[in-house]
Amino acid sequence: MFNAITHSQIYVLDQDQALDFYVGKLGLEVAADVDMGIMRWLAVSVPGHPERQILLERPGAPAMSEETAEQVRELVTKGAMGGWLILTTDDCRKTYETLLAKGVEFTEEPTDRDYGIDCGLRDPFGNRLRFTQLKTV
Repeated sequence: MFNAITHSQIYVLDQDQALDFYVGKLGLEVAADVDMGIMRWLAVSVPGHPERQILLERPGAPAMSEETAEQVRELVTKGAMGGWLILTTDDCRKTYETLLAKGVEFTEEPTDRDYGIDCGLRDPFGNRLRFTQLKTV
């Protein structure tokens, strides 16, 4: 049977803007950036962890018709696609301050939870992200 999840996908409206946000601001690294002719395969990963990649996909061919892609892009613009990611960090408050200084806009400041400290933000396309400093047991 299966032994790993290697890729997850979220929709973005502009892959260059997504690259700037996910790599330039959040500090992820490019795992793949391949022009496949019919689409650009752009994936990022946490530095040192290429085994788990996030595909930053622009809605369009070959996965869907142009009509459907336009509808998906409208939903992405409204923040209604429900895409989201959860990352972990060793220091949630420090990471928050670092990203805040880079101009990242947050939806939620670091908050103590039963499982640790986490906070929330949205990428430029409305996808929800959280990062968490997990409690050590």
